[in-house]
Amino acid sequence: MIKKIVKDTIFLKQKSVPATENDKKVIEDLLDTLEANQDRCVGMAANMIGVKKQIIVVAMGPVIFPMINPVITKKSGEYETEESCLSLNGAKRCKRYKEIEVDYLDRDFKPQHGKYSDFVAQIIQHEIDHFEGILI
Repeated sequence: MIKKIVKDTIFLKQKSVPATENDKKVIEDLLDTLEANQDRCVGMAANMIGVKKQIIVVAMGPVIFPMINPVITKKSGEYETEESCLSLNGAKRCKRYKEIEVDYLDRDFKPQHGKYSDFVAQIIQHEIDHFEGILI
């Protein structure tokens, strides 16, 4: 189901908690909502649709995939960039890493490990920041 995008910064600054298999509906809602907004959005965290769970979805070209309880385990190549967010107005400067490694659960809650670089790595870092209430 396509959900409304949360813009309440007080809500967005609250920390998210780990997701469980009971949150499978949230994953589907996030996928649907990102797909509906793909003309202006490349990633989304669950708090952007009003759910404080550690779930993100990422658009890697035409492929959209979820990451449940993702944790960045390695990062390299720090750089500064400017980002915007569907939940916020304007853009802000922030630090990102060119290459990251991430441990996460897939949509079947099976453990995965991925290596990501460049723009996809930037998207993942931005969305994971949402878990800590970090708004760019």
